[in-house]
Amino acid sequence: MTVYVALLRAVNVGGTGKLSMADLRRIAEGLGFDSPRTYIASGNLLFRSNDSETKVQGKLEAALTTHLGKSATVVVRTAAEMAVVVAANPFKDAPGRRVLATFLSAKPPKNAIEEARFVDGERLALGKREIYVDYCGTMLGRAKLKIPAAAAGTARNMNTVAKLAELAKEMA
Repeated sequence: MTVYVALLRAVNVGGTGKLSMADLRRIAEGLGFDSPRTYIASGNLLFRSNDSETKVQGKLEAALTTHLGKSATVVVRTAAEMAVVVAANPFKDAPGRRVLATFLSAKPPKNAIEEARFVDGERLALGKREIYVDYCGTMLGRAKLKIPAAAAGTARNMNTVAKLAELAKEMA
């Protein structure tokens, strides 16, 4: 079985998309996923499945859309891919809480960095299917940075990414 990490977009953020992590685990169990567990109440789900990444993503998005009554976006990575995201972090010199990896379903466009708007000292880099941003001391909640290519993705700080990679490795 493959260990997957599913990252839900816009769950429990700003009062929209409310979903308890207990409900998320129940949904995963109902889909036949093995050993589902969540990490912090921001839409992080770990589990095992024999299904492909595409199938897992489709099943989760359909079940969550039904449960929430609105469209749900899920980005999925294997345990090995999460470890690669941690290792590939181009901003290891910065505190993990200030560096975000935005997870995308596909490779970011080559011009994603050039198309970013309101860059005010932040450092940006492209990954395989991620966009990394080091906020360089800017308060995350006050940053004006807009990255159009990241709009369909979901971001996690590198502390969270590292913990998810560790938990996924333990499940393998």
